[in-house]
Amino acid sequence: MSAAKLIFFDCDSTLSAIEGIDEMARLRGGDCFARVETMTREAMDGKIPINEIFGRRLDLIRPTREETARVGQHYIDTIEPTALETMALLRRQGWTPIILSAGYTQAIAPLAEHLGIERIEAVNLQFDEQGNYQGFDADYPTTRNGGKPARILQIKAELLPAQTVMVGDGISDLETAGFVGLFVGFGRYVQRPKVKAGAQTFINSLLELPPLLP
Repeated sequence: MSAAKLIFFDCDSTLSAIEGIDEMARLRGGDCFARVETMTREAMDGKIPINEIFGRRLDLIRPTREETARVGQHYIDTIEPTALETMALLRRQGWTPIILSAGYTQAIAPLAEHLGIERIEAVNLQFDEQGNYQGFDADYPTTRNGGKPARILQIKAELLPAQTVMVGDGISDLETAGFVGLFVGFGRYVQRPKVKAGAQTFINSLLELPPLLP
């Protein structure tokens, strides 16, 4: 075991106010947005499995590389207001932040860079030479329920951390509760009753996080 202390953050509705996939759908008009937003909400509430809607949403939207970059900027524009200060405090406490998301690596990367987070665990989108949508990495664990704890187990085997924490708002985040030392539910943007009930502790601002950690 190493002395590393890893803290995993969900991205959407946690590090940022938005759900990236919903913002991609918004670019396709109101009908597409309504359909995708409903699927996202039901998956995050645990009403339908993530894998049932993961590819369907992208097939509806078919986001381009340029549109994905626009959503990346939107993540920064809607950043959780205490996120930068919180990351600085966590690093001073010896924690290494990692983004663990069912979102898309290319969209999340600008926010990660803004926050100084070096490691992104998310789903890669695939584009052709013109930047048109070609698909996604369907083998990546977070495209399905149980994927976040599975990826945490892989990272723990790789880095052998002394301590682990997960912070997030959705059911897929709550699934990690038995695989990390502490699961922290997050409710600034969306408060999901199952997550609030199942979390070891629940916060509404990221700045509440550092004092909770050993």
